[in-house]
Amino acid sequence: MNTTIMLFLVQDGITNGAIYALLGLALVLVFAVTRVILIPQGEFVTYGALTYASLAAGQMPGTAKLALALGIGAFVFDLFVARKALHGRVIVRSLVTNVVLPAIVLALTIYFAAQKPPVAVCIALSLVIVAMIGLYLYRIAFQPLAHTSVLVLLIASVGVHLALQGLGLLFFGAEGQRGPAVLSGAFTAGALRFTGQSITVYAITVAFIVGLWLFFGLTLYGKALRATAVNRLGAR
Repeated sequence: MNTTIMLFLVQDGITNGAIYALLGLALVLVFAVTRVILIPQGEFVTYGALTYASLAAGQMPGTAKLALALGIGAFVFDLFVARKALHGRVIVRSLVTNVVLPAIVLALTIYFAAQKPPVAVCIALSLVIVAMIGLYLYRIAFQPLAHTSVLVLLIASVGVHLALQGLGLLFFGAEGQRGPAVLSGAFTAGALRFTGQSITVYAITVAFIVGLWLFFGLTLYGKALRATAVNRLGAR
């Protein structure tokens, strides 16, 4: 062990720690507001990375089809819940949100997958696809159980985790994929070499932490979420 090796290890630890910090932040935010221990958080991260890698390689990711399937399920669920008082506006809004939107995203994914799109397009599509999967999973798996105990929500979370794990193997296989770096540049500072990828990780981590701090501290919606996390009944 010398100073150079120690600096490399510190740099690697900060980079990986920034990613884990974002994961921990997501887990705490979800649990504080919804009481859901989001065990499939790892699957969402994996889906995002592998969707990005698939698009960059010119392949069609199965996650886009999954988002549409879950959206259709959410639409059917909405119709079932509102079956006694169906209103045209409610049906249209649910149809657009749960079916039309993921269908458009699927069409864009099919188009861009054949074109080998640039990195920015791959990132944007991956984020949208994974965000929609999270939205529809919440609507189907967690929202109907919102008033149950934490144990029931935990069991549902484990079930979603296992389902997403199996679907991930079906969509992407067990070999793994590697996508292109977000930034290809690099610079050195003494014995250390900072890649564009690690700098991106640092920048995104700081931006999210500052953005969330401003959101929860200054906006009405953020304060409402904080109140819900402190006392759900009192906030209601």
